[in-house]
Amino acid sequence: MQSNNKTPRYLEEFHPPARILMGAGPSNVNPRVLHAMTAPLLGHLDPDFIRVMDDVREMLRIVFQTTNVTTLPISGTGSAGMEAALVNILEPGDTVVVGINGYFADRISQIATRCGATVHIVNAPWGHPLDPKAMEAEVKKHPKVKVVAMVHAETSTGVQNPVAEIAQIAHRHGALALVDTVTSLGGIEVAIDRWGVDVCYSGTQKCLGCPPGLAPITFGPRAEEVLKSRKTPVQSWYLDVTLLRSYWSENRAYHHTAPISMIYGLREGLRVVLEEGLEARFQRHSRNAQALWAGLEALGLRLFAQEGVRLPTLTAVHIPDGVSDTQVRSALLRQYNIEIAGGLGPVAGKIWRIGLMGENAKPSNVVTLLSALEEILPKMGYEVAKGEGVAAAQRALAA
Repeated sequence: MQSNNKTPRYLEEFHPPARILMGAGPSNVNPRVLHAMTAPLLGHLDPDFIRVMDDVREMLRIVFQTTNVTTLPISGTGSAGMEAALVNILEPGDTVVVGINGYFADRISQIATRCGATVHIVNAPWGHPLDPKAMEAEVKKHPKVKVVAMVHAETSTGVQNPVAEIAQIAHRHGALALVDTVTSLGGIEVAIDRWGVDVCYSGTQKCLGCPPGLAPITFGPRAEEVLKSRKTPVQSWYLDVTLLRSYWSENRAYHHTAPISMIYGLREGLRVVLEEGLEARFQRHSRNAQALWAGLEALGLRLFAQEGVRLPTLTAVHIPDGVSDTQVRSALLRQYNIEIAGGLGPVAGKIWRIGLMGENAKPSNVVTLLSALEEILPKMGYEVAKGEGVAAAQRALAA
């Protein structure tokens, strides 16, 4: 057999291109976070690492705006946080009402069904927020609703839902309020205690400016009571928060080998968030989103989400008739090193999703993307006024 001296590709070093990640996540990571992740490993019960764990829990409480004792990062992505929230609270036969106006709320419904719960759905059109009156009407139909669940920032549509109002409805009827904040925590306000949210989870790879791999989660006093009164074991050993908090609390009982480097990174990412200040961070995301919206509309593009409920962190925009979704995204990626996301579910091929989260919520990214669209869209047969998108964005930033 003739030898081939060519090195197999899998043995070559991999050098990823430096992309501007303006999709639905992950987002670009703060260089300080990447540096923190190169620190020497410690054992997961090392006293110095335990101090890191304590710092992470304390800072997560500040970012969640809560005093909840059980506040920690799940070892897994945001979907693991979603599953952890549901499997810990739900038991077979429980009743759940889920507000669905996008792809990720539907995933909540699927997991709740796998937990053995009876799920009742309140639908709202994609691009529109949940209707609190419709949510309450559904809750009233069913005795002993245990959980009312929703997504705060629906990543598939760019819509922000009225969490505080729906949480009050849940409590009026003796139910827990469970909320997904994967695309909001660290980018727009999340006020767990003030809103009355009982269970909330997020992810590190979006507004917190860290790589994917951890899912911050918090359980309030009402949820703690539910955990204590369970009649059956949590169906997932790995995601059982009663076991996890024994490791993260003063007991330090071994549960699993924590992703040490990821937790270093989260600690640094949270430091970055708090150094900037929550209010300043929220204003930065809002200011840059408004510039993006102004620029897109100046190009003749229509925003998907209703005005007044649009997410600063994730903008959905209609794809113009006759323009190829994949061709535009491919051109952005290959020619400009910019990633944006396509639509999911019923809006696949109909919208683009543009993220301005964490490190990426800055004027240079807004201008760079708009400039690229001004070059690409005319080649696809969609005429734009050259320079108008960038000019509109700059005016919004200067206002």
